[in-house]
Amino acid sequence: MMDSSQIVLSALRKDITENILQLKAIIQDISSCTGPLPALNALNSVGRSKISSLRKSIDRFSDVAKDIKDNELLKELALQKEQLASTMDTFKKVNLKAMLSIENAAKEELLRPTKPTELRQRQTTQRSALTLDTLTASSDNVLGTEEELKVTSGAIGQSGKLLAKYGRREFTDKVLVFFAFIFFLACVLYIMQKRLF
Repeated sequence: MMDSSQIVLSALRKDITENILQLKAIIQDISSCTGPLPALNALNSVGRSKISSLRKSIDRFSDVAKDIKDNELLKELALQKEQLASTMDTFKKVNLKAMLSIENAAKEELLRPTKPTELRQRQTTQRSALTLDTLTASSDNVLGTEEELKVTSGAIGQSGKLLAKYGRREFTDKVLVFFAFIFFLACVLYIMQKRLF
């Protein structure tokens, strides 16, 4: 029974070692991957399958070690689990770093100006400068016109006051002429009445 356990443990150790080495090679490939994103995704898929195989081998090793109840095997199992956790952590970090690198490269590619883009930007800048000059001149004209309108508005206001004053005087003059005419008619009627009667 011991011999078969040793054979199984030996096969599992070999499988674990092969999976770890292959996973480290995949981590190296991911670390040097500069894109495109589908290539990185393919490497991730292979890496995840290796992690899954490694985890299964460690679980089988754990079952055998628990059956035998050997302290040395349990220590070896703890080291294998630590190595798995460390390798998975490295896998995640390298993966994130590669993704960020690919995204940054894509952003730089998009933002990198080309010759026609530079020419358009230069032309746009020149048009903006001309538009700014035109707006400044128009603003000065508007300010001058505003001052003229204020002066004209003041003159119109004064003229309106004078016209209102003259309108009141004209009305007063008409009322006085009307009363004078009535008084004149009253005098004429009074004189005619005295002479006729």
